[in-house]
Amino acid sequence: MSGSQVVAVVGGGASGTLAAVHLLREARVRAVPLEVVMIDRYGRYGLGQAYSTVDPHHLLNAGADKMSGLEGDAGHLLRWARDAGLAVCGSDYLPRRIYGRYLRALLDGAEEWPVRGVRRVTGTAEALTGDPGLRVHLSGGGYVEAGAVVLALGNRAPAAWPRVVEAGSPRYVADPWAPEALARVGDGAPALVLGTGLTMVDVAVTVTGAHPDAVVYAVSRHALLPRPHPDPVPPPVATPFPDGPLGIATLLRAVRVAVRDNGGDWCGVVDGLRPQTQSLWARLSPDDQRRFLDLAARYWEVHRHRIPPATAARIAALRAAGRLHVLRGQLVRAVTGPGGLRVHLDTGGGAVRELDVGWLVNATGPGADIARDPFLAALLATGTARPDRLGLGLEADPGGVVLDAAGRPDGRIFALGPLLRGSLYESTAIAEIRAQAAALAPRLLDAITLAPRL
Repeated sequence: MSGSQVVAVVGGGASGTLAAVHLLREARVRAVPLEVVMIDRYGRYGLGQAYSTVDPHHLLNAGADKMSGLEGDAGHLLRWARDAGLAVCGSDYLPRRIYGRYLRALLDGAEEWPVRGVRRVTGTAEALTGDPGLRVHLSGGGYVEAGAVVLALGNRAPAAWPRVVEAGSPRYVADPWAPEALARVGDGAPALVLGTGLTMVDVAVTVTGAHPDAVVYAVSRHALLPRPHPDPVPPPVATPFPDGPLGIATLLRAVRVAVRDNGGDWCGVVDGLRPQTQSLWARLSPDDQRRFLDLAARYWEVHRHRIPPATAARIAALRAAGRLHVLRGQLVRAVTGPGGLRVHLDTGGGAVRELDVGWLVNATGPGADIARDPFLAALLATGTARPDRLGLGLEADPGGVVLDAAGRPDGRIFALGPLLRGSLYESTAIAEIRAQAAALAPRLLDAITLAPRL
């Protein structure tokens, strides 16, 4: 099959899988022969970072009825689960490893459609050239030639702590989602986790589950934990906003009024905001978007990205038993000693607390510096892409077409998922990604069938 009839998807996780599946569904409708080449550095096709976990206590953060991988078919996951012999209700929070099986089943099913297929390439993309045709160059040699490329890199690794952690320390876990990263932390030695968000919750569950004596300390500036989903989840509540440009003060005031008018119940208000989040974000000025990130983003995240009731109960039990301590503060430095690490925490007001731990785990969430990724850095260096104005990802047009250094769309290079967080803000959950994948599919096919050399 010629390169013009190939779409290369860089990234084999949920974003890449949903992009491939929706693209092949569109190709089937149009009767267009097509090959999708998925490039994944770890060979975790369909699983990616989020769904490669094997811990059965790592649950989805949304009910099964909200997690279908197919846009326009809300019951698809439930039907798959029941066909697989699982007794699942729409409000159940499935283990993430089960959802990984589902994504792989979606991908495998896509391969069965006539005159189409998925070719899996395990390797690291290191460069993208486009004259005359697009080529994704792989580390160690070789390349994939394609008529269009989808950048589906998912969340980036946590930001580094170079000033406080000794380089190469065997007691420092820089990325808890790297393959086998947490396997060595389950030795019973106490662990300090940087961050108190969703990743910390998963790390605490795994580390304490691996050894009955393990104790976890979690530290962040605000010491805010993700809120639990109520059971049952209340219906969404609409929040009215004025027309025209929107300021952050007006936005926050409207949300507070909506919560007050809802009897203090914030859950329904937050869920009612979700369909509007991307349009509300676009109405904020760049300065107000930055203010939101600085002042309000953390509070939004703990209310928007909630944890299942069972996970919340497990975390509460760990805290009650003295096996999970949530601390307000910041890491100052960590020094390697014979038995592990001595860490120094700035707890405010000039106070410093010292802890002796066996492990230091970076669970601060996705890093914001896209240039730390060598492939993305190469795109920026060659002018093939440019950062969005907030530095959260790549700049793209409303349809996901990546803009070059001069602000021009190539027409053959697309992005979806977390890479679009700067322009969309909410762009990391399955609901947003599957909608992007469905909207992207026809544009991708047009790119390779109507104007393959734009």
